[in-house]
Amino acid sequence: MNWFIDCGLFQGLKELRLRNWSPLPIDASAVSYVVLTHAHIDHSGYLPLFVKNGFEGDVIASEPTVELCKILLPDSGYLQEEDARYAAKKGFSKHAPVLPLYTYNDAVATFPYFKAVADEREVKIDGASISLYRAGHILGSRFIKVTFIDSGKTILFAGDIGRYDALITREPVEFKDGIDYLVLESTYGDRVHPKEDIFERFARIINTTIDKGGKILIPAFAVGRTQDIIYILKRLLIRKVIPEDIAIYLNTPLGIDATDIYTRFASEHKIFKRDEGASVFSMPNLRLVKTEEESKALNALDHPAIILSASGMLAGGRILHHLKAYAHDPNSCLILVGFQAAGTRGRAILDGANSIKIHGEMVDIRCRVEYIESLSAHGDREDILRWLHAFDRPPRQIFLVHGEENAITSLKEAIERDFKGVKVSVPKFLEKREIV
Repeated sequence: MNWFIDCGLFQGLKELRLRNWSPLPIDASAVSYVVLTHAHIDHSGYLPLFVKNGFEGDVIASEPTVELCKILLPDSGYLQEEDARYAAKKGFSKHAPVLPLYTYNDAVATFPYFKAVADEREVKIDGASISLYRAGHILGSRFIKVTFIDSGKTILFAGDIGRYDALITREPVEFKDGIDYLVLESTYGDRVHPKEDIFERFARIINTTIDKGGKILIPAFAVGRTQDIIYILKRLLIRKVIPEDIAIYLNTPLGIDATDIYTRFASEHKIFKRDEGASVFSMPNLRLVKTEEESKALNALDHPAIILSASGMLAGGRILHHLKAYAHDPNSCLILVGFQAAGTRGRAILDGANSIKIHGEMVDIRCRVEYIESLSAHGDREDILRWLHAFDRPPRQIFLVHGEENAITSLKEAIERDFKGVKVSVPKFLEKREIV
């Protein structure tokens, strides 16, 4: 039997992104199932190419993940087509012809393969059972527990583990026993999120920038972070701590669609209140930007404004055009609100770059830059250790993945310190491990 747990795209450094173009070490048609932990592109974004290369099995996920994938994957295909066309037009690609990894239509072709599964319900597949449990990362994110029927052994794939103090999402489900092997992420394994009043921080940044007549640019992941920011801005307006007439532009069609899905599944959120219902993410001065013409108009605003757009690491999307328009303005402010992977423009700016390349041109960064790390949807080292300490009997072996070298090393040392006798290992790319 052959399954995939997640089927994502490499992001960040170019040497990692190039792996997306390499052939898989297994024939796609030989894989029976793909089980998704959540919808983020680094966990689901390879599916269109996988189907195109011959996969015909089921893609199993929670219902919110299925719905989010139906907007995220076509958007990914569309952006890759757009990037390829732009590169060909401007001539800054070394390849001819310039081709996308996959297309919008390739992404849509994955839809018939999706199968939504309810939480904590066993599904029998190929001599094993799988069940999904809330992971607390984003809407629909789930831990995947696999139990092999003959041996009774269990392995838990944590995907991306969420936080205990997240703004919107409920905390991750804890396990007391019954897990032999654990595949665990380590994104923030070497750090602890800052403890701060996130509402006060945003109010201070916004009011300072408005007083100077500048623009507030917030690149945010369309799924999860965008909804966090909308919630924060709404609370600030309700509390009357930022100007009630400030123009707020949500300029990400994907983010608009994702917010609609977040509203449909509002009962999954800890902020859900029955009397608020569908208005949980709405406010009078939130303007939804849908057309290209409306987006271009934001690059020549003559008044202070908040522009919320994608992508969160400045890897692409409409936010790049806004950054080109306002990066030179010392009265404006760029607020980075999440993890910035190595090799991304966001990371370069955090590391102090005075200029970055956008669409083949160097753009000077003269605006103020603020980094708000406390909003991350990933659990930090303390969250992960707290979650592990909830086990009455910890897993016998833990495999650490999904992290940069320092983060993995630090988390490995912390787990080995707190859990004597638990074997902690770090698999290498394409390495095979036998579970016995």
